[in-house]
Amino acid sequence: MKVLELLKKDVKKIMDNDPAHDFQHVMRVYKNAQKICKYEKANEKLVLSATLLHDIVSYPKSDKRSKMSSIQSAKKSQQILKKYNFSKDEITIISDAIRDHSFSQKKIPKTIEGKILQDSDRLDALGAIGIARVFATGGSLNRPFYHIDDPFCKKRIPDDKTWTVDHFFQKLLKLESLMNTKSGKIEAKRRTKILRDYLKQLKQEV
Repeated sequence: MKVLELLKKDVKKIMDNDPAHDFQHVMRVYKNAQKICKYEKANEKLVLSATLLHDIVSYPKSDKRSKMSSIQSAKKSQQILKKYNFSKDEITIISDAIRDHSFSQKKIPKTIEGKILQDSDRLDALGAIGIARVFATGGSLNRPFYHIDDPFCKKRIPDDKTWTVDHFFQKLLKLESLMNTKSGKIEAKRRTKILRDYLKQLKQEV
């Protein structure tokens, strides 16, 4: 699909160098979406277009506007899609998927295209790459790795704005149960095991 290649070029120019939300993140999510589309009855062109555009506005986690990133990305995507002659209905499906995909929005997308985007994005927060992204973000914000007295949140509520490892308990370990598609759930289970194994190893070392 030629339009997807053109969108890739546009997105690559727009994306910031945030280590957790850069163009490489977009392309990993794109790859995840391609795999899930093989098993789900969805419009692949719309899914992949949404994937490419889902993080075109990405405020840093330390920014008060961070929770607005998906909403602003949805709005900006509409302008870009009009340039490529997407229909009004197609633009609605894509922009709604982008608006609703974010974990912070706490929404379940209404369309299968939106559900695939959400699953594909969440998979990139799991597994080995998910661990790398957690610590890249924590490092960029100068957060300590863990709470010295209770690293694994046994007796306290996780606070990932203060300690990096808390993000596993506040968000990442919950994602498996929130997946929408069968193939997404299977892959999330595999990647979540990698997180749990990592935490077991970390517990032996700290």
